[in-house]
Amino acid sequence: MDKNEKLHNIRHTFAHLLAMAAREFDPNVKMGIGPVTDDGFYYDFLFTKAPTPDDLKSFEKSMRKFINQKLVMTGREITTEEGVKLFASQPFKMELLHEYAEEGKILTAYTLGDFTDLCKGGHVTNTSEVHADAFTLTRIAGAYWRSDEKNPMLTRIYGYAFETKAELGAYETMLEEAKKRDHRKLGKELGLFVFSDLVGAGLPLWTPKGTILRELLNDYVWSMRKKKGYQKVTIPHITKKELYQTSGHWDKYSDDLFKVRTREDREYAMKPMNCPHHTQIFAAFPKSYRDMPERYAETTMVYRDEQSGELSGLSRVLAITQDDAHVFCRENQIEDEVFIIWDIIDQFYKTFGFANLRVRFSRHDPEHFEKYLGTTEVWKKAEDAILSLMKKRGVTDYIDGKGEAAIYGPKIDFIAKDSIGRTQQIATIQLDFNQPLNFNLTCTNEKGEKETVVMIHCAIMGSIERFLSVIIEHLGGNFPLWLSPIQVAIVPIGEAHYAYAKQVSDMLEEKDIRVKLMHDNDSLGKRIRNVKLERIPYTIVIGDEEVGNKRVTLESRDNGKIGQLSIDELLARFAKEITDKAR
Repeated sequence: MDKNEKLHNIRHTFAHLLAMAAREFDPNVKMGIGPVTDDGFYYDFLFTKAPTPDDLKSFEKSMRKFINQKLVMTGREITTEEGVKLFASQPFKMELLHEYAEEGKILTAYTLGDFTDLCKGGHVTNTSEVHADAFTLTRIAGAYWRSDEKNPMLTRIYGYAFETKAELGAYETMLEEAKKRDHRKLGKELGLFVFSDLVGAGLPLWTPKGTILRELLNDYVWSMRKKKGYQKVTIPHITKKELYQTSGHWDKYSDDLFKVRTREDREYAMKPMNCPHHTQIFAAFPKSYRDMPERYAETTMVYRDEQSGELSGLSRVLAITQDDAHVFCRENQIEDEVFIIWDIIDQFYKTFGFANLRVRFSRHDPEHFEKYLGTTEVWKKAEDAILSLMKKRGVTDYIDGKGEAAIYGPKIDFIAKDSIGRTQQIATIQLDFNQPLNFNLTCTNEKGEKETVVMIHCAIMGSIERFLSVIIEHLGGNFPLWLSPIQVAIVPIGEAHYAYAKQVSDMLEEKDIRVKLMHDNDSLGKRIRNVKLERIPYTIVIGDEEVGNKRVTLESRDNGKIGQLSIDELLARFAKEITDKAR
């Protein structure tokens, strides 16, 4: 058993222990589900007397009592009839029991102490294998049964769980650091974006400073794509529903669309993705094999009707700015095109200190093929191609992302660890054999025959909003010089030094350095503190000596006092740091 499986089993066992504590608190409680999460577990309940956050300590006490009893976990296959007898008083379990039976799944029940649960397994064999001080219950939330607002609202209790107390402590320390780095907090402090009740949740408004960040990041991605032969295209933000009916998105994705009905009673949709539009640019003109590949790039917003409870700062929004690109190529060109994208991803993320990216092979779930477009033969072809590319790239230790594919094809998803140890899904490369078939996208091959092309979808940042939420927290708001909305603060010590400070400011601005001249009625100490609060990379302090020598004294946010420099030395230093995109 590997470490991940062992931790999963520990966390799953804690979910059962929580259910036992809930039953002790309320003998008439109805049980929902209790899955494992990335950092622990949760369980959904329908209580007859609702617990409060203060009750979580008593739940923990009960769980530790059960742990210390060294209870044995046993499991067995059951028939539907046995399940009906076991869970007759548990309506949610009965619903799952009959559903699983109809789907032909093997039914299993696991017993811990005197508590039996309908469960597919994955536990420790004895509670002596879990540490009573390696978990904590964290919060209570509401959750509709099976995420359907037509169903009853249940009480969800969350917990963290690890193998040891030390690991739990390290995780809680990381969470405290994460609070300090929360992009919603830093975004407000640094004046990057705002939200307005009149505009609506999930619709961030970008200030001048925030817009500088967005444009610099997008320019960086474009500079790399341009060198590889990508061309910019532009599409509208709405479309007739027929476009998404042809692509297959309307049937699979309709609930997530913002729909618009015109005065002539025609139905349009706000685009939730760009690929169907881009197919129409490709299809507008006949293509020869000599024209292939065609590479389109566009940074544009898409719109998805997320539930309000799922919206969170920049991480989950309604208006999503994608640095999107689509490559239309022949099958024998897939490898070269995917590796071009892969190289760009590696270079982009290394710039921010994300090295050693992990790869997730996001494939379809064969048990729920109805979620996807196309045939099993087409999916096998696409997934085999992805696996072959990963092998050629030297990727052997990848994450199996069963069920994580897009509706039209498998993906290579890239996973990074940020500066405080959290995993973040970042870029993606998607291989699509299905939409070209749906739209009849072809080129004429060397024999003069029509040949169906392949689409590769690629987003380097994924979405600018989500990427900025990651990067703000990863850097703690301390942007490198090339990216910082304000690159240099100039602080004249007194009024007599202002004229020279203004002269230095003008010279820097002529070289496209973003400068803030700190000239106001505040004390010198307060102005210096304000520079630190704004996390400006460099500060130039100007007093009598600097004016007399026609030099500047430079201080670094990250490295402290650097010393006196001439203007030419200063400009050379900044130019190199910006060109190198130094961190």
